[in-house]
Amino acid sequence: MRNINTWLLVAMASDVDARGLMFPCAFSSKRPDFLALSSPDGRIRVWDSHSGSLRHEYVPSAHLSASCTCLAWGPNRVDKEGPQRKKRKSEAAVSTEQPDLLAIGTAVGSILLYSTVKGELQSRLDGGHDSRVNCIRWHQDGTYLYSCADDKHIVEWETQTGKVKCKWKGDKGSVSCICTSPDGKMLLTAGRTIKLWDLETKNMYRQFTGHSSAVSVLMFATVQPSSESHPFDGITGLYFLSGATDDRLLSVWQVRADGKDRNAVLSFTLHDEPAYVDIALSESKDEPVKLAVVCRNGQLHLFEHILNGFCRKPLAPNSTIQIATSGKDEQSVAVPVPILAAAFCPDGQSLMLVYGSTLHPIIESLALNTNEKHICLVRDIQKSVTLLTEQAVTKIRTPIVPSGTKVLVPGVPGHSAAIKPLTTDKGKRSDKRKTDTEKELSIEERLCAIDLDVMKVKSKGLPKTDSHAVLLVQGLESNDSDILNKVLQTKKDGPIKNTVSRLPVHAVIPLLHELTKRMLGHPNSALLMVRWLKAVLTLHSSYLSTLPDLIPQLGMLYQLMESRVKTLQKLTRLHGKLYLLIAQVSSSEKMQNMGDASQTAKLVYEEESSSEEGSEDMVADESDENWEEEEEEEKEYVEQSDEPDTSEQQVNGDSDMNSDSEEE
Repeated sequence: MRNINTWLLVAMASDVDARGLMFPCAFSSKRPDFLALSSPDGRIRVWDSHSGSLRHEYVPSAHLSASCTCLAWGPNRVDKEGPQRKKRKSEAAVSTEQPDLLAIGTAVGSILLYSTVKGELQSRLDGGHDSRVNCIRWHQDGTYLYSCADDKHIVEWETQTGKVKCKWKGDKGSVSCICTSPDGKMLLTAGRTIKLWDLETKNMYRQFTGHSSAVSVLMFATVQPSSESHPFDGITGLYFLSGATDDRLLSVWQVRADGKDRNAVLSFTLHDEPAYVDIALSESKDEPVKLAVVCRNGQLHLFEHILNGFCRKPLAPNSTIQIATSGKDEQSVAVPVPILAAAFCPDGQSLMLVYGSTLHPIIESLALNTNEKHICLVRDIQKSVTLLTEQAVTKIRTPIVPSGTKVLVPGVPGHSAAIKPLTTDKGKRSDKRKTDTEKELSIEERLCAIDLDVMKVKSKGLPKTDSHAVLLVQGLESNDSDILNKVLQTKKDGPIKNTVSRLPVHAVIPLLHELTKRMLGHPNSALLMVRWLKAVLTLHSSYLSTLPDLIPQLGMLYQLMESRVKTLQKLTRLHGKLYLLIAQVSSSEKMQNMGDASQTAKLVYEEESSSEEGSEDMVADESDENWEEEEEEEKEYVEQSDEPDTSEQQVNGDSDMNSDSEEE
């Protein structure tokens, strides 16, 4: 039973999400008589705030695929109760206001209108959004409904026909929250910027900037302006408050006539991100505005302040309320119980608290006491919410049969089998305790049974890259040099890339700062840090390009790289010159070593004596003279051979001349 109760408390603590409430809830308008709450299984349950009983339970047809994202109660419906017969003047009809319609936004863009009076789905609004519906607000008269979604659009619906009356683009990104003005003529919308729209013309009237993340809370804080110097036009002089995700401030804005209202005039400090906010409007300008803020950590902060202009210093909560278990039992420990929602009662002196689990929340009325700074309420959740686990939920009923009876079994006629007597749970528990005590071992035997031989442990080499990423994140957060040295000494490119790819986004900039610091040290460490730097810049370039202040954050790294690149050209020239000198010195040493070595001739030529040389000269002279005589004889022969040719030519020439003359 203790484990089940512990699981229940863990489930209650996990009902809060990063975007506020994981499962949206909403109190009925004007009076917090009913609470609509979406459970983890997609069911919409309506609880009675005074009795704590379940009034309605609605299961949408697509409750698993199209989960509920937001809830909004419509204006109360007036029911006239009176006698059925003909009324007399003395028998006046009694009119009562009762909440009826509940608007349910889904993750697929559709809006469901559920009637709590009829207990059925009244209509379904489709065709306005094609993505997650973030917020729904009703008009004061109940004829119109306004919604915003992740598709950047705002839609105005006609509740009677279920059709879209108007649709316009509200922001560059998703629109997360909307709110109507007290007179119903203006509409506040918020994504990353807050805009005020005129509902008649659908034109933007004013714009407010001041949040760095998506706005999750948006509501008007006053109905009438604090100053009556100017005539009231329905919006000028009013205050409204806003809160954003991952922000611990609630900002208060004022709509001014001169247009100098782009900055918040007041802010309330919180311990965590706001999850649910309710406000009690003041009837006069001298009465303070009461604010109840349920934070993501499950605590409730109460504020009281008169809105009368600009205030520089953020206001701290007047009182903080939290709930915890008693922890008086021997087997239990005091555990904090998260507060899911809170709403002011019409009298303004009490508060409706919702705490516990979304499966079965506990609703309690609490008197306001802002004199105490911190209030801790002790509530025994384990006794309030009991889970019947001893009796199994089954449709099969087993009859109680005495031990002496016999039951016929199918088979041979007359065959009977005795029924074993039923053992109670107490008997089983006592038997188990006896066996446990009999088999219980001593501490010495338990230690001997544990094998702590270190030699048997097989080393599996280096740790995996996912453990490197975890160690690297731990080292960066704790600034532990030992852990960082173990991880950053990795030299292989594969493990480095895998580690950097598994690194979360928030650890990229601290890793770059650590690498820059280490690159300023020894050159050997700088050579290793360059590999990590290359992996970070290549794998996380898309994230780094989205940072607006990337240049000042990486200024030191840029200057370091630029200074080292400037000297690179000079170092390469010096390296080339040194290489040439070393090459020349080495070649000259080789030549000297080769000259000193002993060499033997492969071929030797020996000349003859001087007498043989003289005879050879004489023979050469005689041969030269013979050659000259032969040349002279050849010339004379050629001249003689040329003379008869010329004489023949002359004879032939004369004969030709004579032949020519004869022809003439």
